Amino acid sequence: MLTAPQHQPVRALRLRAKRLVWRPVRRALIAYARGGRPTRGAERRVTIWLVSAWGMGGTIRANWNLAGWLAEHGWEVELLSTYRRRDEAFFGPLPQGVHPGALDERRPGHRPTGLAGVVRERLRKRSSVLIHPSDRHYGAFSLWTDVQLVRRLRGRRGIFIGTRAGINLLLGELQLPHAVCLGEEQMHHFHHIKPLRKVMPRHYHKLDALVVLTQQDVGNYEPVLKGRGRIEQIPNTVRDMGDGRADLSAKVVLAAGRFRIQKGFDLLIPAWAPVAADHPDWTLRLCGKGNEQRLIEQLIAEHQLEDGVSLEGPLDQLGAEMEKASIFPLSSRFEGFPLILLEAMSKGMAIVSYDCPTGPADIVDDHANGLLVPPRDVERLSAALREMVESEALRQRCATAAVDTAARYTMDAVGPRWAALLEDLLAAKAGR
Repeated sequence: MLTAPQHQPVRALRLRAKRLVWRPVRRALIAYARGGRPTRGAERRVTIWLVSAWGMGGTIRANWNLAGWLAEHGWEVELLSTYRRRDEAFFGPLPQGVHPGALDERRPGHRPTGLAGVVRERLRKRSSVLIHPSDRHYGAFSLWTDVQLVRRLRGRRGIFIGTRAGINLLLGELQLPHAVCLGEEQMHHFHHIKPLRKVMPRHYHKLDALVVLTQQDVGNYEPVLKGRGRIEQIPNTVRDMGDGRADLSAKVVLAAGRFRIQKGFDLLIPAWAPVAADHPDWTLRLCGKGNEQRLIEQLIAEHQLEDGVSLEGPLDQLGAEMEKASIFPLSSRFEGFPLILLEAMSKGMAIVSYDCPTGPADIVDDHANGLLVPPRDVERLSAALREMVESEALRQRCATAAVDTAARYTMDAVGPRWAALLEDLLAAKAGR
């Protein structure tokens, strides 16, 4: 039997052999995508490619905001999903004028029948040969999605925007002759695992532009491009959360996000415990779901917080729930650019946030529009929560400034930067 250290090299060799076998297929798909006559009248078509536009998460929400604004301002916009499993999207109806698309239609009743269905099922059983296998969502892609993608790209004009590392790498490698290809980086560079970081210098500079979220990200990705590509900093934007404001007298702390190690709810619970002991009339609501729920439940029991902490599922009307609370904590270990933080600020909540990489330091000015504490420091997070709980005046002052901060991150404020970039890239492509 192979030991764990022996098993990893064997697995790597098998993967390398498999990729060698399928290399001719990969080359043929890339050649097909690059060929064909250019389409007409599609210069202002923007396709934003997500793993699934129908799910939940900051990347999806940010690109819904972008898609809606572009459609309002005269662009033809498609939100393209690698797969679609449901009729209704988590965030509701698509923005007006935005068209849905999917490479792999998985909804019941929408699957091809006959020979087309047989071909689809066989190709779906084969792993993607185009997407880098180290991408966290590699399993969502298949040879079927590869084929569907290159059919869409052949002769393509207009703009194609990738939203994650595996997609960005592919768009850079393809170098489509008639289309503009952008990559969005929704995570800071060092969040990506080493195999992805290693291959980025090979293809990221071939993108027409790489868009990152913060100035810190610019510094992280400049060595990746090595001066050979264009890099732009454009932050994510906050959606309209409704006109109501948070009730700063409410003795409720509201946190929301996926129950995953990234979001740090396992750090928030022990930070909240001593505050709850001294202020039993306050409650903590955790809204979300994920594979860390069992750990969170154990921590709640360990700290005897069953009466003061509630676990709730994802909320369709998060803005309305924010109006019933006063404090929003962000306990994340890392972020790309925390939209949920801006959404809470737009509702006039009092913010307590870890200064995790990246984003919070760009948004939160300590003791001006919120409290900012060193990342992963449970004691400092606890002290900041206590300070905010015990001072309604501090909550009022920070919340008022938070609303003004969030206003700088609306699509009306940020959208023109996207439009200027897209127009510039189209002009450059036409010039070439």
